[in-house]
This record gives sequence, structure tokens and C-alpha cells, in this order.
Amino acid sequence: MKIAVIGTGYVGLVTGTCFAETGNTVTCVDIDTAKVEKLNAGQVTIYEPGLEKLFLRNQKEGRLFFTTSLEEAVKGAKVIFLALPTPPGEDGSADLSYVLGVAAQLGKIITDYTVIVDKSTVPVGTAKLVREAIAKQGHAPVDVVSNPEFLREGVAVEDFMKPDRVVIGTSSDKAAKIMNDLYAPFVRQGNPIIYMDEASAELTKYAANAFLAVKISFMNEIARLCERMGADVDMVRRGIGSDDRIGKRFLFPGIGYGGSCFPKDVQALVQASTSIGYDFRILDAVMEVNAEQKLHLVPKICRYFGDDLTGKHFALWGLSFKPNTDDIREAPALYMVDELIKLGARVTAFDPEAMKNTKEQVGDRIGYADNQYHALEGADALIIATEWNEFRTPDFDKIGSLLKHKLIFDGRNLFDLEQMQSLGFHYESVGRKAIQPGQASS
Repeated sequence: MKIAVIGTGYVGLVTGTCFAETGNTVTCVDIDTAKVEKLNAGQVTIYEPGLEKLFLRNQKEGRLFFTTSLEEAVKGAKVIFLALPTPPGEDGSADLSYVLGVAAQLGKIITDYTVIVDKSTVPVGTAKLVREAIAKQGHAPVDVVSNPEFLREGVAVEDFMKPDRVVIGTSSDKAAKIMNDLYAPFVRQGNPIIYMDEASAELTKYAANAFLAVKISFMNEIARLCERMGADVDMVRRGIGSDDRIGKRFLFPGIGYGGSCFPKDVQALVQASTSIGYDFRILDAVMEVNAEQKLHLVPKICRYFGDDLTGKHFALWGLSFKPNTDDIREAPALYMVDELIKLGARVTAFDPEAMKNTKEQVGDRIGYADNQYHALEGADALIIATEWNEFRTPDFDKIGSLLKHKLIFDGRNLFDLEQMQSLGFHYESVGRKAIQPGQASS
């Protein structure tokens, strides 16, 4: 099948590459000339494990193409995916200007029956708006389908190639058949393709992300209780996670969620609810809890060093909002950096993949180390903000020798409490007792 993917961001590039992997001819289009030139030169423009191998193979086999010409991309395409940004506006609502702008252009170009697929996360009613925008500009028959993505950064290729489910929102039997043919290779093991109306599919994506955000925030609140009550959140997590009504996933406490989806989607669902006169109180609380949780380690640091951190130097491990990605959007680490700098501290950071993006956003307000241990040199304490695997079993003797104090503030609960005690570290994490072998001198 000939497919066009409009937008080569995270969703668009993964979508286009994975559809090419099953034998489709895919042309991806983007207005960013420099990005398209890189992609055509074989340079993957995002970090995502497993993507580069598929990307290069399908380019070599002549199934994956990139262009800046919308007309070239959609010519002869049976299905056109809209993988465009829907950033939050000032009121938190999803900005549909990119989606509707492209829809209007498609109305002028399309001449034959085409399935237009909203792959971006869009509010309820967008399929109708896209259909109307196309109809205003042309008369070609189209069906507009809602097909939300459920890709987790860091495992997006696996998620696409072996999806838990595929959600297809359409009222057209013809479009449903085409989408079924397109996704059939990905669900051979029996995972469902779930058909529903467009509005329900649009809401499904928001509901899924909002529910996971609720789950994360609930556990972070339980972690706060644990710290005050002398309980251990790891024990609580195991106790409730063994209940199959609750499940084990998304129960790990930490310093809040970030990324391109959860913050934006929760905010958009709240705004959409408000616009129809409904007060989504749970999600209001989720946003408040998450904003506070991103700074959860800062009061712990200030209790140790005092509120004035002038002259203090902190090593920071992790900048991306989660491991196995270079995405720093809404990353808790960056909120923490801002707060520490306001209090007078100096920060030297290391992240395996996200330092380039951080430098572009943060600049020289912090220092950057070329490996995790160099970041420690002369620092008063280590702060852990992202749970990269290479941080899980470090050389503790080296950490202790490089830091001024054997002092770790861990926002991801990477280390065992008894081990930290035996090694003589002052160790503070989330929802667990603080290990305090002795207060270091300032």
C-alpha cells in the first residue's frame, strides 16, 4: 500500500518507518528542510532504540522516502497519516492549527478516494473538523479516521510492531477495511483491533494517558505518606501491585511524570471538560501533585544544606524525562535545575542521550560532563533524576571518592537501603526512610 505520513516528529518517524517495515511504500513529508535533508542522508533525527536499524533497511530497500513537498508525498497515496504537533495553547487546549492547516491543503490536492488518519493526539470532534476543512477546499471523497498512537518513548518500535491493541475510530466500512488490511501484519498474535466511532477513539487516547497520570500521581502521594508515617513505599507497591485489579505497572514512585504526552494530554482533557461545563476534579489534583513532585527532592536537599545553596555544587545524573530517550520536554530534572540555580547552587549534569537537547534549551546555566563519574568531581552531592540502566549498578567506591560528601538524593529509588547503609552513604529517596550514617560538614 502507498502511504503518506505528514510530520516527521517522534510519532511520524516511528509510524512511517514501521509501516515501511511491513512492505508498504511510505513517503514522509516535513516543512523543515534541514531535517528532511538529514533523513534523506540516512540520519535518524530522534533517539529511539531499534529505530535506526529499521530506518536504514527500509531506505535501502526503497520503501521509505522523505520530502518537503506535500503534493509529492500524497500523490497516489491510499492512506494519509496526520502526525502533526498539537501543542497546548495558553488555556491548555490542544492547538489544531497545524492539523487543520494541512487538512485544508489536502483538500486542494486530493483527487481520488483517500483515507485521512488522525494519528496525532487530538480532542473530540477533530475528525469532523478535518473532514470539513478538506471539503471546503475540494470535492474528492475522503474518510477521516481517528487512530490514536500508544507509543512509549524508549520502546516505541516494539509498541508499534507488537501493539497491545489498535484503536480505529471510523463510521465507514470502506475505511475500516483498508485500516484492517494495513494493521493486519501487526496483530497476527491475536491482539485486538478495536473499532469504534471517531469521537470515542479520540477520547480513548486522552482517557488512557490521564488514567496513567492518575496512577503515577496516586503512588507519589502514597510515597509522601510513607515518608511521614515511617512506611516503605516499595513494600506498599508490592502489596497492591499483586492485586490483578490494580496491576504492577506505573506504581513506581519518583519525581513526577514529564514528556510530550502526559502533561499535555491531561491539561487538554481538563480544558475540554471545562469547555462543556464539567469540572474534572481528579485531573486538577493530578496536575497539582505532579507539579509539586517534580521538586520533591529540593526540600530534602535544603534540609541538609540549608535554604541558601550558594557555593554548593551538585552532580545530576539524568536529564531526559525517562530513560532510553533524548526527550527533555517537561522533564523533572529541568524543573529541579531551575530551582537549585535560584537557590544559588551550581549543577554539573550527565545524561547518555539528552545533553544535546538540554544544551539547546538550558545553555551554559549548568555544566555538562562527558561521563557519569566526571560529573561527580568536586560535587557536594549526587542527585539522580532519570533511571537509566547504567546508573543502577555504579562503582560506589568511585562515587564516594569523587564527591565531597558521601551524599545521594535519589529521585528514582535506584539503590537498596541496606546497601547504602553498609557503604556509609547519606541516602535519601522517595517514600522510603532516609539513611543517615552521619551529617557531613559543610
